[in-house]
Amino acid sequence: MFRLLKIFLTPRSTSKKTAVVSSPEHSQEEGRVALTATVSFDSDEFTARTGYHVRHDKYFIQAIIHRSFLQLCPPGITQSNERMEFLGDSILNLIVAEYLYNTFPEAEEGELSKVRARIVSRTSLAECAHRLRVEDFVLMSPSAHQSIRSGSESIVVDAVEAFVAAIYLDGGYKAAKTFVEDQILKQFPASRLSIDENYKSRLLEFAQANGMGIPRYVTIGESGPDHSPVFTVEVQVNGIPVGGGTGGSKKAAEQAAAARAIEFFASRQSSVGEI
Repeated sequence: MFRLLKIFLTPRSTSKKTAVVSSPEHSQEEGRVALTATVSFDSDEFTARTGYHVRHDKYFIQAIIHRSFLQLCPPGITQSNERMEFLGDSILNLIVAEYLYNTFPEAEEGELSKVRARIVSRTSLAECAHRLRVEDFVLMSPSAHQSIRSGSESIVVDAVEAFVAAIYLDGGYKAAKTFVEDQILKQFPASRLSIDENYKSRLLEFAQANGMGIPRYVTIGESGPDHSPVFTVEVQVNGIPVGGGTGGSKKAAEQAAAARAIEFFASRQSSVGEI
């Protein structure tokens, strides 16, 4: 039903809306009727699966053509989805980076990079691809299709990135962002979205859940030689000091202070929500 390669007998021709490709198993001698194929895109089915309403099929037709399919086409008649994949990868990284920047206001660049890498990993995108069954849309050679059935995920992962690009070109950044949020970010397990073993993140989540605002970290001391400093940090929640810690860097001291704050609140679970 979803194989979008329609085979029929017709003289060779071209169309702006569809890409006409020729079967390599039949002669292309002039004057003879050749077996050809028309590439189209089932936009209604795509909308049913993703919620995105396609405006122009041309972007999605480009997104579904795997490079292995080009061997079935006369030279120069079309391109693969590799350019779309390149664009989609960049857009995906931007959307995820923006999301993490807003979601974890206290996280440092290195921590954000680690979480983004998890979200845009091939494992994560493969989960999205299988959930949406994107292989139903992709045009590829029989051998490439067999590789998917054998467990290879690169083709469907690349297709997800190509679809991100197609939606961006068709509907703009906001549409692409909605697609990524709905199909990737909202489906991503919360346990894998957290910033490693991060006491600051846990304290922030707890404080906000209990209406205490954002914890504030104040450096109250610095000692030791330049090559081996020791920082002392105090964390305040709702303006009240709730923990202190020391470390060889401000980051380490803040983590230690957050850990003490968590212990402080944990001892008062009977009067405050669970941490």
